[in-house]
Amino acid sequence: MSERYAVMLCGGSGTRLWPLSRTLRPKQLLALNGKETLLQQTALRLSRHVQSSNLITVTHEDHKFEVKGQLADILPEAINGVMAEPCARNTLPAIAWAVSRIHLQSPDAIVGVFPSDHSIDNEEAFHQAWAAAEEGAAQGYLTLLGISPTEPATGYGYIQPADTAVGGNSGHAIYEVARFVEKPDRANAEAFLAQGYLWNIGMFVFRADIFMQLLAEHQPEISALISKLDSGNLVEEYAKLPNVSIDYGLAEKVSRAAVVPVDIAWSDLGNWDSIYRRNGKNADDNVCEGDVIALDTNNSLLWNTHGLLATLGVSNLAIIQTADATLICDRSRTEDIKQLVALVQKQKPELAELHRTVQRPWGAYTVLEEGINFKIKRISVNPGASLSMQMHHHRSEHWVVVSGVARITNGDREITLTENESTYIPKTHRHRLSNPGDVPLHIIEVQCGEYVGEDDIVRFEDKYGRN
Repeated sequence: MSERYAVMLCGGSGTRLWPLSRTLRPKQLLALNGKETLLQQTALRLSRHVQSSNLITVTHEDHKFEVKGQLADILPEAINGVMAEPCARNTLPAIAWAVSRIHLQSPDAIVGVFPSDHSIDNEEAFHQAWAAAEEGAAQGYLTLLGISPTEPATGYGYIQPADTAVGGNSGHAIYEVARFVEKPDRANAEAFLAQGYLWNIGMFVFRADIFMQLLAEHQPEISALISKLDSGNLVEEYAKLPNVSIDYGLAEKVSRAAVVPVDIAWSDLGNWDSIYRRNGKNADDNVCEGDVIALDTNNSLLWNTHGLLATLGVSNLAIIQTADATLICDRSRTEDIKQLVALVQKQKPELAELHRTVQRPWGAYTVLEEGINFKIKRISVNPGASLSMQMHHHRSEHWVVVSGVARITNGDREITLTENESTYIPKTHRHRLSNPGDVPLHIIEVQCGEYVGEDDIVRFEDKYGRN
């Protein structure tokens, strides 16, 4: 039997879930419907069908370390399969890069491709459908999983299955694809619903060698560039790849495409109203997350990560409160949040990019306060981890150890500080902060200077390979 692989696509920004989801912490890295993040839920789900060593994750360079950290907590073997794109180029280049590596190891491998930010409640039906799709892949089809629609949604592409099944097992039939349809208007969506069309949810199963043949036939430019990625300059070569989806660039062009209709209690958790519908409600039909007090409030999503969120006499709202931004909108308008985020990106771009707490491969930092010519951070360094050897042109730094042990390089000196001890780092001094202990190190950093932006860093040496 052919070897099985799974590819998780871990890109995208999830702007419709702002302010919780942001560019550097998108929705797949968040816990939105349980204790695990969506990435972790997906990885665990896929690992029940393939070996974790055969799980490939394609993400962006900015997310690489957090993706590896989240996978290490649940499936340590899977971190070896993380591939980081230097720039975003849509789904077809990402999939082609992953499949090209699989093809080198196992040309006839059966590969499943799945988004990392979806919710699936009926996992047994999902695995049965995946197995049926593998049967289609073994016959040479580019096979998709298609969701039986529950509403005339306009946010998804649609698939029209042919009338006659060409195979299937466990109650999941395989049909050839009659046609693909881009996201329709409301009237066409209603017609598709009545005619038995399926939602295209971006889940594919195929043979690695068949995929590479189809890529060479229909996208020769991508095929040629992909072959150079592992031997050439990755950053330069990846940037040459066209920005094209697997649907438009391949699936809609091939002659042998098939679909397996499925009912797996699926949601893409694409907006705050879908989060409301997928989570448990209290007696007032509210979904409450975090520290919330609600009086005479009903049918609302109340999601709080910082401080107290209190409501009185409101209904049908989505209220999302974070440390630095709060969203209040009618639940019926949550699909339109992209328009609001576009305004935020123009007026307050940092609030669309970063949270106050930012994950780093060595730990995390939280911006406590920031003003003209100063910034105050709380920095947490994991046991055995260290920041890069670096310097700043425009700011000096004061470090105070709150707990743990800090080993500090400051110019030509190396010192060790413990709780309530401090040091001063003049601007242009080379410096490094390390945690030699076996418990987390916490310090307070006070930056002072004419510029305190995060891009004022010159790295000389970094164990994580950052520039």
